[in-house]
Amino acid sequence: MPLNKEDYAEPRCLLCDMDPNSEQAKVQSVPVGRILEKFDQFLDKNDTDGAKRHLLYWIEEARAGHDKRGLFTLSNEWMGLARKLGLRDEALKAAEDTLALAEQLGMTENVTGATALLNAGTVCKAFGEAEKGLPLFEKAKEIYEAQLAPDDERLPGLYNNMGLALCDLGRFDEAKAAYEKAFSLTAAVPQRAGDAAITLLNLANLIEAQRGLMEGNDEILACLDRAQALLDSEGLPRDGYYAFVCEKCAPTFGYYGYFDYQNALLSRARSIYEGA
Repeated sequence: MPLNKEDYAEPRCLLCDMDPNSEQAKVQSVPVGRILEKFDQFLDKNDTDGAKRHLLYWIEEARAGHDKRGLFTLSNEWMGLARKLGLRDEALKAAEDTLALAEQLGMTENVTGATALLNAGTVCKAFGEAEKGLPLFEKAKEIYEAQLAPDDERLPGLYNNMGLALCDLGRFDEAKAAYEKAFSLTAAVPQRAGDAAITLLNLANLIEAQRGLMEGNDEILACLDRAQALLDSEGLPRDGYYAFVCEKCAPTFGYYGYFDYQNALLSRARSIYEGA
């Protein structure tokens, strides 16, 4: 989808009565809420090219306007999108920039900063640097567990991603414990059934890595069957996030020979994106 100027341009504040040399006058904030709303619209249509152009435009605007808070938020989103698109250098650079901004803004000990740590750790893990990402997950875990409610929906994502890094490092017992924490927070909540399914598929992969496909076959199949039941559950909203979950889960089902179900999940995702 082509991006029109009206999709991103907005009149800047003229700051007519303000001292041009003041710090406040030098900062021209970008409309973060509207930017993210438009960004989500691109993602709901699976238009990642449009989402990329949109984010990069506004990142430059935030940088030009010396809007560090806006830049922090948009850079955080960009590292996730760059990771999804497989852009290693761009994702790692965005992670570095986002964490540097968190430091400058005094966010390193709050939940917002912890989310940036989580995202940066996920980027490291995705591009083969699990050992570098693990300390970021550990710091995010320390902050999340201290400052979030025990059933907060952000915790399962942390535990899942931390488990993936631990699994890459061969620390299987710790990875399993992380997955079990994630599953305990999602399995009983109908709206989180997709996240519970992701955890079960992560656990299936852990079992194969630790014990091999033959020895772990029965447990792996049990995980797959439970994940399928969760993804098919009626209480799970069929929205853009569900489409994302379907795309995320489909390759694992295909890997273990569930080809029909893999295709069914991909078909569901396409239908949601096309109808968005």
